[in-house]
Amino acid sequence: MAISRAQLVKELEPGLNALFGLEYKRYDNESAEVYVTESSDRAFEEEVMLSGFANANVKAEGQGVSYDEAQETYTARYTMETIALAFAITEEAIEDNLYDRLASRYTKALARSMSNAKQVKAAVPLNNGLPSVATYKTGDTVSLFSTNHTTIQGSVSNTLTTQADLNETSLEQSLIDIAAMTDERGLKIAAKGVKMIVPSANQFQAERLMKSQGRTQTADNDINAINSMGMIPQGYRVNHFLNDSDSWYIITDVPNGMKHFERTPLTTSMEGDFDTGNVRYKARERYVFGASDFRGIFGVEGA
Repeated sequence: MAISRAQLVKELEPGLNALFGLEYKRYDNESAEVYVTESSDRAFEEEVMLSGFANANVKAEGQGVSYDEAQETYTARYTMETIALAFAITEEAIEDNLYDRLASRYTKALARSMSNAKQVKAAVPLNNGLPSVATYKTGDTVSLFSTNHTTIQGSVSNTLTTQADLNETSLEQSLIDIAAMTDERGLKIAAKGVKMIVPSANQFQAERLMKSQGRTQTADNDINAINSMGMIPQGYRVNHFLNDSDSWYIITDVPNGMKHFERTPLTTSMEGDFDTGNVRYKARERYVFGASDFRGIFGVEGA
């Protein structure tokens, strides 16, 4: 369906003062604060979790050394998606428009739609991986944020046992839980939180918790331990595409956590139709967002 003169009545008449509705600003690439981007040349990418070995045992004098076996535990698969949008304008609408180049105006709107779609898709693992939603699962078939990521040696948690709003107590507990993370064989992995991601409704609480010299929401004259110890060195970032207004997330320094694979970068094209004279414009790209090692992020949905 092409945009015709019927949709552009006012733009065909003299006396129009302004065209508005397409000049809104758009948010930056907020997904870059959550994901590590890698290029891909395949229909899908797979990343395999390896178990490593268990804790070493004491070898008794004169006895043989014990052997252990490493193995693959689960596979995270990233299947590329194609995201595209197009529009067409009739030849007559282009000819009769009095005020602006239609193509220039609507190609900007097309770019904005593609950008917005990418940020919405990037937020899906965070939005749908929360315990109450639990529709986005990692390679171990468990919700992204869970207290029971099953491993060979037991289980690992990347969320609070009891969901809580962002405050001093819950943030400190999350950092304690991150430091207690283990690998697939139960060995400590020395994980640390490096950056916090919050929805816009939580940014003021995050600012107070991260920047205050003293403890927040208390009359005690104590220092802010999170601030003074530099526990989250990269501070916090706001993501405007998170659905849960009291959710919050901590990106850890565990490698191969949140991944963004780019199969085909954004491309635009246009062509004219000989029969109708309509001009068509299209934008297209291929990518996928997901998670390999769930230890790369700690998420809480709030109370």
